[in-house]
Amino acid sequence: MIDLVPIDHPRFRHAEQAIFLRQVVGDCMAHRCRLVEPDREKLDACCQYGADTDLGERDRILARAGEIRALLVPAAREQPWFTDEVEDDLDFPSGRHVRTTTFGDGCVFLAHDRRGCAIHRASIEGGWDVRGTKPHVCRLFPLTYDDAAIVLSDDYRDYSCAYDPGAPTVYRNGRDTLADIFGADLVAALDAAEAIVRAAMPRADAVRLPVLSRG
Repeated sequence: MIDLVPIDHPRFRHAEQAIFLRQVVGDCMAHRCRLVEPDREKLDACCQYGADTDLGERDRILARAGEIRALLVPAAREQPWFTDEVEDDLDFPSGRHVRTTTFGDGCVFLAHDRRGCAIHRASIEGGWDVRGTKPHVCRLFPLTYDDAAIVLSDDYRDYSCAYDPGAPTVYRNGRDTLADIFGADLVAALDAAEAIVRAAMPRADAVRLPVLSRG
């Protein structure tokens, strides 16, 4: 059962307590990802299934198709990047989403000659802002949300990035992204909830939890 704490926000009413306590590596590109079960290396493991993508994000990805396609292996360039099925989902900005397809054993946008997402790489090489184009669910991981709560992704515990004792908390790692996607009011509400959760912890445990700056 998920332990939730209340937050004062017009859209989100709760946050999973674990986002303030569990940890995740701060720089996933410097981490050698492993699956927990079976125990084996799998780089970019959290991207293996593809991602739900808002229709607006899909359209902005397709508008950058030339830049992204140039980074992909030939077979991934030619296959459809998104499923045909469009799902209604009011949690998404447009109210509808599709899903990225997979190639081999990962998201189609992993199919290139380096680690990481080709959308993100194209933005870096092209000098454009990835926000609003790279699916926001990918940017948030291992945080996710439903219509009323900010929670941990279901598969977060399946990956080695969740078990580095020196890593920042999931919330602190994703705080800036939450602010960018949902606004400063949500972060203010989550900061208040975080303070309550940390105050209830034994002092030694609270001190040991690494955090990133609030900036």
